[in-house]
Amino acid sequence: MTAPVFILVEPQMGENIGAAARAMWNFGLETMRIVDPRDGWPNERAEAMAASATHVLEQADLYTTTREAVADLTLVYATTARPRDLTKRVLTPEAAAQEIRAQIAAGEKVGVLFGRERTGLENDDIERANAVITVPVNPSFPSLNLAQCSLLLGYEWLKSADTTPPETLEPGRDGFAERADVDRLLDFMEVELADSGFFWPEDKKASMLAALRNLYHRLPLTAADLRMVWGATRSLAAKRRSTRR
Repeated sequence: MTAPVFILVEPQMGENIGAAARAMWNFGLETMRIVDPRDGWPNERAEAMAASATHVLEQADLYTTTREAVADLTLVYATTARPRDLTKRVLTPEAAAQEIRAQIAAGEKVGVLFGRERTGLENDDIERANAVITVPVNPSFPSLNLAQCSLLLGYEWLKSADTTPPETLEPGRDGFAERADVDRLLDFMEVELADSGFFWPEDKKASMLAALRNLYHRLPLTAADLRMVWGATRSLAAKRRSTRR
């Protein structure tokens, strides 16, 4: 096993099963088990909703009870938002995904239970789980759609191994401007600004110039950005000179 099994317990609507399959495949998950679906199986509405994730449904295994669906698993997590009388560890989706990934890497077979659309998981289902996963939501409206819950867990599962940097900036075809080119622009601007009387009073020139240089070197200027600023600056300088005549 290289990923967790998503187990849908007595799902009611085919559309929700299909949407859950689509959410799973968005994040590279494709092993689904279905326990006693209300409208039977296979389900045309589920297939229609799954779109390009129909293979998740085609290879899904069907079970009569939750007990049968988790029989070969070594670790089971139950998703639920309601307080229970059972003593269970409660994890956020993020913490659960990290734990599940570590457990699978260690050779465990892991499943995640998702409850009925209207009533969620029953105590009989949750009793079979090692831990509970609860999504931090609005306490006045904690109920999540089956597909929404699948999407959240799938996202956290993929994120737990994702190395994508939290922020990127693509400089385009020309790349970022070289420091030397930025300095040449600033040297030109210093001469033109001094000639226009911008640095006033005179004793503030050094600090004003330092702030200007800091501004331009702080910006992630691309080569295209620099050409544009060069053009605008030269145009303003030429216009100023022409008005002197």
